[in-house]
This record gives sequence, structure tokens and C-alpha cells, in this order.
Amino acid sequence: MSSLRDAAMTSKAWPFEEARKVLKRYEKAPPEKGYVLFETGYGPSGLPHIGTFGEVARTSMVMRAFQEMSDIPAKLICFSDDLDGMRKVPGNVPNPEALQPYLQMPLTSVPDPFGTHESFGHHNNAMLRRFLDTFGFEYEFISATDFYRSGQFDEVLVRAAEKYDEIMKVMLKSLREERQQTYSIFLPIHPETGRVMYVPMKSVNAAEGTITFDDEDGTEMTLPVTGGKVKLQWKPDFGARWAALGVDFEMYGKDHSTNTPIYDRICEILGQRKPEHFTYELFLDENGHKISKSSGNGVSIDEWLTYASAESLSYFMYQKPKTAKRMYFDVIPKAVDEYHQQLRAYVGQDEKARLNNPVWHIHAGDVPESDLVVPFAMLLNLASVSSAETKETLWGFIHRYAPDTGPDSHPGMDQAVGFAVRYYNDFVKPAKTYRLPTDTEREALTALRDALAAYDGPVEDEALQSVVYAVGRDRFDPLRGWFTALYEVLLGASQGPRFGGFIALYGVDETVALIDEALAGNLVD
Repeated sequence: MSSLRDAAMTSKAWPFEEARKVLKRYEKAPPEKGYVLFETGYGPSGLPHIGTFGEVARTSMVMRAFQEMSDIPAKLICFSDDLDGMRKVPGNVPNPEALQPYLQMPLTSVPDPFGTHESFGHHNNAMLRRFLDTFGFEYEFISATDFYRSGQFDEVLVRAAEKYDEIMKVMLKSLREERQQTYSIFLPIHPETGRVMYVPMKSVNAAEGTITFDDEDGTEMTLPVTGGKVKLQWKPDFGARWAALGVDFEMYGKDHSTNTPIYDRICEILGQRKPEHFTYELFLDENGHKISKSSGNGVSIDEWLTYASAESLSYFMYQKPKTAKRMYFDVIPKAVDEYHQQLRAYVGQDEKARLNNPVWHIHAGDVPESDLVVPFAMLLNLASVSSAETKETLWGFIHRYAPDTGPDSHPGMDQAVGFAVRYYNDFVKPAKTYRLPTDTEREALTALRDALAAYDGPVEDEALQSVVYAVGRDRFDPLRGWFTALYEVLLGASQGPRFGGFIALYGVDETVALIDEALAGNLVD
């Protein structure tokens, strides 16, 4: 066994801890199906959001950790429940009123409001796949519509008819008395209207694999459970899907956790071993509300990629999955800079430390070097004071600070410069609020201005930081008040960069001029 595999077997990084649970399933014999199956589910009732991506990213991290520890083949399936009936019209689609007539129709039978695909379900599936493909995820996509209609689900559906009473017993325990009266694990799809029907069963014929029910008009109908004529309610569908595919691992949000015993028991009733689980906390928007596909709150997949790299998003997903995290635009700069800090740390780490570093899991062990010579937060402040409308403006400062850098030699840096210009113009610029200095702050700023005007030392971060400290130390206790004043008076922000580094990047003369503008009150104007 290699030293890397040894380290993986004892690593405390959460993907390795979860992967070891999967490995233990097959310590006596390999899987009969020939591979270990990781699955993630997707409900395409609205546009894909970042939480959806997070589930795939995190599951992929566990699968990669498993592959480091085992030679058993592994694959990931992304399953879309697109046969589900549209319960309500999402509010974030064009011309939503046009979708009202299609309520309760399977999502793959609802017209695409964007006019680009054959159905709303196909559109949302395509959006998810396009994004997953940009990350290079290794996955197989399965549409529930195809899965049901192609007959791949038939064997398990017939078994569900045979075990109908046993599965119903599990389900009825979880339902209110009123709901129990009409509940069935089977949902017929009306052969004429195409709607998914929530109707009680008159009978279930296990021998023939059929169900009999009255439709909304009171007409008695009998349909086979096979061939996509019927679908399962979502909770039974969860467990039945595990049984049909032989799923070994699936993670889902905390909102599913109370249903785990139901999913597990149905899978076992249908003759298969329940998979390993991992429950993660939900993402919240800036107001602490759960991010929702239908309401479109929080940050969308495309929005994150407008302002930061894909890897920074993966980094955000890796961090503390069992802790609820707010996901809104202000978290993006921090995620970018922390990701690059981890890249720089990785270079000097031993094998054990590397396996605990998030970037190992983001890049599946093939970790690149960071070429971000200026932190992203610093770029935003530089864009702010220079009113940068283009990448060229920022590169002018960067070239002077680090002459050996350029867009061609540092593509990651160039990408970050472009993101910073966009982020500044869309978020920082509208929110900038300058204030006038207090008397003490004015005295300190004047002293800093004079010290910088007379400065003839090296234009380096630490040397300039010493100048900033020396001015503040004599006038502020605690010193934090000095830096708050610098940010609010000079940058129009409540927080900011290490100021010596900012001066080195922006320029000593330019900083003197900036202080003069602030002391004259021109920034507030």
C-alpha cells in the first residue's frame, strides 16, 4: 500500500471520513454490479442554483477520496426527477402566467418559457449539465422521464406493487390522518390530460402489475405500473431509485434528514441494501432565509462565475458542510483569497497535510500553483480608488508592483483582474460611502501624508506597513480605530486590505494624493 493511500486511510478530512464508510461496505467482497455508485438527485422545478451544484461537487469529493483508497471502480450518477408534476409556477421565469395551464404536468411536458428546449424540464436539465461540464465533473446524467419510460425502472415498480401494503405501512406512519385517507405511493399519469394525479387507489394488482383508480371525473381507470404510465411519490421514489440503481452513497440537505429512515426502509423492502448517507446544512441568503430554486434568492451559479473562478466556488462548498452558511455576493472575495492561500500553503505541505487541504479535494490531487500575486480583496480596493472601468487600468498598477507579471504569464491573475473590475462596478461602486475624518483622524492622516511624502525607503508591503503603524500607534488605542478610519475615509468601505500592501500596489505618490483629496473633502462630494 502506498504512503499516500496510508495517509488517506487515516485522514480526518470529511470526504475521506465519508469514503471510508463506503469502503467498509465492500471489505468482504466487491460489489456484484462491478462498481461503487455515488448518486446525487436534482429536482428541476426551478432554475438550478448553487446548492444544487454544491451537492454534486461534494459528492464528487467523496468519490475521489474513495478512489484514492480503493481500486474498486466508482461512478457518479446525477438523477433528475423531471417526471415530477409542476406544483407551482416559478417566479423567476419569463412570462410565468403562460405556464399556469400546465400545473401538475410532468416538467418534461411543460413548455420551455425560455423557448430554447423542448420542455421546461429539458431546459433546466441542460442548464445543470452545462454548468457541471464546465467543472469537468465525471458523471452520468439520468432523466427520471427516460428512466421510467424506457423500462429501466419496471422491475422495481412491479416489486413495489407486490410489496404495496408493506411500503404503504411505512408511509402512513409519517402522514397526518387526513392525508392517510387518500395517499398512495403510486401517482398515475392521466393518459389523456397528461397530468400527474394525486388520487387514492381502488386496488393494486400485484400479479398483473396494475393499479385501478377513479380519475378526477369519476371515471374508473386501470394502468400498468410500468412503462412510464405511473410514477412514485417522491419519498418512495427516493428509496426505490436506490434499489433500482444499487446506490452506495447519497448526500442531501438537512431538510431531508427526517425522511432518511423512510427512504432506507423502502429500499430494504424492495430487496436492496440502504446506501451510506451524509446530511449537509442548508445554504442561506444574506437575510438568513433558505435559498430556494423557485424564489431565486441567494447567488445563482452564473452569478458566482461572473465574479469569481469556479475553483473558488468549489472551495466554498468544501468548507464545513455541516454548518449553515450564508451565501450572497459579499462571501465571494473571501472565498477567492482563502482558496489561493490554500494553494500557496499546499506547495510546502507533507502528504498528510495535503490530504487535509481543501485544494487537494477540489483538484483531485492534481493541484496547480497560484499565480495571484495580488489578493482579490486588494484588487477590489485598487479598483475602487482608481475607479477602474477596465482590466488595463488595474494591470498598470500591478505591472509597477510586480514587473514580471502579465496577462499571458499569469492567466489566473488576469482572470481575477477581470472579475475584480466587474465586481467593483456592480457591487463596490454603488455601495461606497465616504465620510469626513474626525479631528484626531485628520491629524493622523496629515501625519501619514507627510511621512509618505518624505518616504525614500523600499516600496514594499512591510516597510510601508511600519510607516502606517508608527503614525497610528501614537494616536489610537486600540489601533483598530486607525485602520477603520483609513478604510472609511480613504476607501469608502467598512473594511479593507493590509494598508502597507495597498500603498505599495497603488503607489506612494498616489496615496499622498488620495489623502489630500480626503482631507479636502472631495471624496465625500
